[in-house]
Amino acid sequence: MEVKRCGWCVGDALYEEYHDREWGVPVRDDPTMFEFLILETFQAGLSWITILRKRENFRKAFDDFDYRKIAAYDQSKLDELMQDPGIIRNRLKINAIVANARAFIKVQEEYGSFCDYIWSYVDHKPVKNAISYYKDAPATTALSERISKDLKKKGFKFVGPTVVYAHMQATGMVNDHETDCFRYHQV
Repeated sequence: MEVKRCGWCVGDALYEEYHDREWGVPVRDDPTMFEFLILETFQAGLSWITILRKRENFRKAFDDFDYRKIAAYDQSKLDELMQDPGIIRNRLKINAIVANARAFIKVQEEYGSFCDYIWSYVDHKPVKNAISYYKDAPATTALSERISKDLKKKGFKFVGPTVVYAHMQATGMVNDHETDCFRYHQV
C-alpha cells in the first residue's frame, strides 16, 4: 500500500524524507529553531528544495548553526562566506543571519528561551489547520504578520510574514499537512 503524503513533496526522495521526518514536527529546542530560521531566511525568494539540497553546506559554513558563534562573526568571516559556492551567496541574507543570531540571543535573555517566546504566540500548542490540498495553505496569516512585526522590532532581518509562516509550518507551530496525509494526525 502506498503512503499518502502532502502533494508538495511527492516524487523527490529528499523532499519526502524531510516531509516524513521533520516538516511540521514541533520544535522545542533553540538550536533547531535557529537552524530553521537560517534556512527559511535563505529560502526567501527560492524553492525549499534548493535549500534542502544545500543544507549540509549551510551547516558546515555556519558552524553547525551555532548562533553564539555566528553572532561573533567578523567581516573576514562574512567575506569568506561570500566565496563559498556551497551556499546561497547573498550578502544581505548572510548579514541578516549574523543580525538574527544576535537578536536571537537577546530574545533568549529576555524570555529564557527563543522557543518560549515564539511558541507563546500559539499558546505553546500547534495550530491544527484542515488543509485538503497543499496549494490552499496560506502563505501568510494575521498571526505571521504579527510575529514578523515583533521580530523586526527585536532586530531580526528577512523575517517577513511569508518567511515567518513557512518557519511556523516547518517547526510545527502550525500543522498544514494535508488532512489525508499520513503525518497529519501524527504531528
